[in-house]
Amino acid sequence: MLHKQQLLEESSAADQQNLHFSSSGAQDVAAEMPGTLPSFPSLPRGVTVPALLGSLPRGVNPPSLPRGITMPALPTLPSFPSIPRGIALPSLPRVVAMPTVPEAPRRLLQDCCSVFDHRTSGGVCGCCWALRPRYKRLVDNVFPEDPEDGLVKANMEKLTFFALSAPEKLDRIAAYLSERLTRELSRHRYGYVCIALEAMEQLLLACHCQSINLLVESFLSTLRLLLEAEKPHLHILATNSFVKFANIEEDTPSYHRSYDFFVSRFSEMCHSDHEDPDTQIKIRVSGIRGLQGVVRKTVDDELQVNIWEPRHMEQIVPALLVNLEHSHGNSGSPAEQTELCFRELLGRAAYGHISNAIKPVLLHLDSHSLWEGRGFAVRCFRIIMFSIQSQHSHLVIQQLLGHLDANSRSPASVRAGIVEVLSEAAAIEATGSVGPTVLEVFNTLLRQLRQSVDYQLTGYYDNASKRKTTSFHEKTLQDAVIKTIGSFANTLPVYQRSEVMLFIMGKIPVPGIYPALGSPNAGFEGSRMIQVMLLKSLLQVSERYESSNLLTALPSSFLEPLLSFTLMEDPEIRLLVLSILTSLIDRRQNAARITVSVTFDVSVLEQKEDRCSRQDNLFIRKHAQRLYRHVYLACKEENNGPSHYQALFSLLAVLSVELVNEEVLVDLLRLILALQELGVSNQEHLSVFSRCSLHAICAASLHLVSQLGPPPPLHQHVAQVIESRQKEAPHLLPENLLCDQPRLPTGDLKVDRALLFVQSKICEALTGSSYSPQCERLNTAYTPELSDEERLSRKMSIADTVSLQIAMEHESSTDPQAPQAEQITFETLKNTIEDRGAVEEEERRKRMQVVERFQTAPFEEIAALCGSRTSLLQSKLDQVFDLIVRPPPSPSGQPSRRSTPIYEMKFPDLCVY
Repeated sequence: MLHKQQLLEESSAADQQNLHFSSSGAQDVAAEMPGTLPSFPSLPRGVTVPALLGSLPRGVNPPSLPRGITMPALPTLPSFPSIPRGIALPSLPRVVAMPTVPEAPRRLLQDCCSVFDHRTSGGVCGCCWALRPRYKRLVDNVFPEDPEDGLVKANMEKLTFFALSAPEKLDRIAAYLSERLTRELSRHRYGYVCIALEAMEQLLLACHCQSINLLVESFLSTLRLLLEAEKPHLHILATNSFVKFANIEEDTPSYHRSYDFFVSRFSEMCHSDHEDPDTQIKIRVSGIRGLQGVVRKTVDDELQVNIWEPRHMEQIVPALLVNLEHSHGNSGSPAEQTELCFRELLGRAAYGHISNAIKPVLLHLDSHSLWEGRGFAVRCFRIIMFSIQSQHSHLVIQQLLGHLDANSRSPASVRAGIVEVLSEAAAIEATGSVGPTVLEVFNTLLRQLRQSVDYQLTGYYDNASKRKTTSFHEKTLQDAVIKTIGSFANTLPVYQRSEVMLFIMGKIPVPGIYPALGSPNAGFEGSRMIQVMLLKSLLQVSERYESSNLLTALPSSFLEPLLSFTLMEDPEIRLLVLSILTSLIDRRQNAARITVSVTFDVSVLEQKEDRCSRQDNLFIRKHAQRLYRHVYLACKEENNGPSHYQALFSLLAVLSVELVNEEVLVDLLRLILALQELGVSNQEHLSVFSRCSLHAICAASLHLVSQLGPPPPLHQHVAQVIESRQKEAPHLLPENLLCDQPRLPTGDLKVDRALLFVQSKICEALTGSSYSPQCERLNTAYTPELSDEERLSRKMSIADTVSLQIAMEHESSTDPQAPQAEQITFETLKNTIEDRGAVEEEERRKRMQVVERFQTAPFEEIAALCGSRTSLLQSKLDQVFDLIVRPPPSPSGQPSRRSTPIYEMKFPDLCVY
């Protein structure tokens, strides 16, 4: 076999030498003008052309000359030996020995054999090289005798000039080049294959855009042939040629051109698993560059094949991701080329193409379990978010949210990976918008939180209770969701953040009011966990909320339900609420600079230079007393820890810095003195730690307030008391109490009066200053405006509080003896002075009965009670309507017929709008 291969190579080399020899006499043919008769080589004496043509084999006709041209008389040529019938001269093998003839006829016969070997079938001018079409002669001239010499540049220039001068011959030139390349490829002459492909490339680059379509079809068919070969170097050669072709800009569209084969073949090359690592890398890089060329060629031309169709994207995107996954540090690696191609592909994607480009990415990450690693998934979507146009970013977010919903029954690690990708994508998209469905984004994330809580409680993440999960994995998912909610909120404008906070607040389950939230098996613990998760999400949104108007940041619809959570027994919920309030009121980020210390200097804070604005004054009048009241109630909780008292101090400090004026400062002084009295009297039976913590935050708060504008005597009194505590009672100072190892007194807590802040001295210090008009209020001890039901049961849930309010309204409306309006008379004042203990005890007993009824009565009884009130209201409304629509008296004295009320009249459809 090897010998046969060598023999074929030697014979092909001989053919090339004979062809060169026969063409040496016609080197000037290409330079002559068309229409002139070319000069023939001289023949030996006695040899004539007619005799030569007459001796041709049977079946081969002599060529016809143009009209008006006659063949000159030449010497007579000796006759050739006869050839058996049925044997054609062109098909004779090269190794067959010819009869002995003179030297010149033998060379002429070799020239004819060479021409026959290269002629096209059916051509009438193929029997003589000098009479073949000019474009074929020019094409043949670009091939050298030795393929290692490369393309003959001088002859290539002649061919290019001919192609530009006669563009109608381009299709024939390309077809002949393709034929030559196919023949050389079948004979494994890869050097001539490279030369033929190079000639086609130069013709493509040199031709004008209007005539390039004549070359493209033959060029693409040649590339298909090379890509279907088994040699890797041919694949690389064809890919490089295709990339050069893809960079050519075409003005004339081609409606019938198809690139489906190239998409599938280049994608297959991207998955190459060649045994040689270097060859494998080269093939993969070539496949990536080929896909990049297809994208460049088709993406901007609407008349070309639609590369964004799912059938193409499902091949291109996975091929790119496979190479992107295996990263290499060196330049020109598949990962580097893949990233460049992927960015270019996404950068050219229009609005309607984003979905088709993202879906294969999600499917690839699912099928290869790449969400759990998180690193590669995050890298992919960082490339996507940075590559696509910014106005299309929300489409990627929507695709990820839909995929998160579709994987709600997947393991927690998969869901956590998707959520982390969402968080990274939202952070990148900060300059854009989340899209038209802002609340739907948060609704999806909150739904994932509730599902995760259910899975954590049940221990399974499917309905069939077959797939187990752990609390650790679910908590990891919950933390990722909370972080993602904060990332999304940071991309929104201020007004949308307010809407998001209201939306989250409305989703927080309240026992007794929203019992259907979560799974039926979750119970109280499930509701508590959901409350904690949603409050953490709310804290993420509020931490970076920036608003100059407190009325906008804390509207009544948001503040009232938020403050109601300070009455909950769960200490974690109360701590989250205090942190949310502090972050929303702190508009200058002073909370991070404030420390619970009696040596804190307010000069490090960013303070207001002007007085409170009109909006701040409105907020003070509307909500300040409610805030003070809930701070006071939060301090009375028995299960408060050091973090709770630190949060309470931060809230008081932020209020004093943000809303500093005479009225607010006096109210804060009254509240601080009331907290001090709470720690001294111990009416709530608080622990020693809680009482000491109250004294500590009172000292730190007064030290801070005394530096915000009051007269110096107030600061002197505060400093004197703090100095006394440092000497005699260090356990009443925050430095020694709110730390890792608190110093508590042994036994019961006893506080000397000299260690307390005196109300009279504080009032005296403020006298004679701008605070003088407020001193009268300071003389009145602060008493929180507690309602009766809160005094009865301070540990009640929010549902019990709401039910109690309904019951009190019902009792006041059904009791005929209850006064409808309070009137201050002499009897009222007299009864006030007299002892009314028995009456108050009876009223307290009635209230307790109402509370017990709404806590223990079945739902049907409570519904019937509310229904009776509704019936009574309906009857009163009917009476009012009867009086309104009563007809006027008739002048004749006869009773007039009752007129139909307007709301009962039937009007034509055209009269109603």
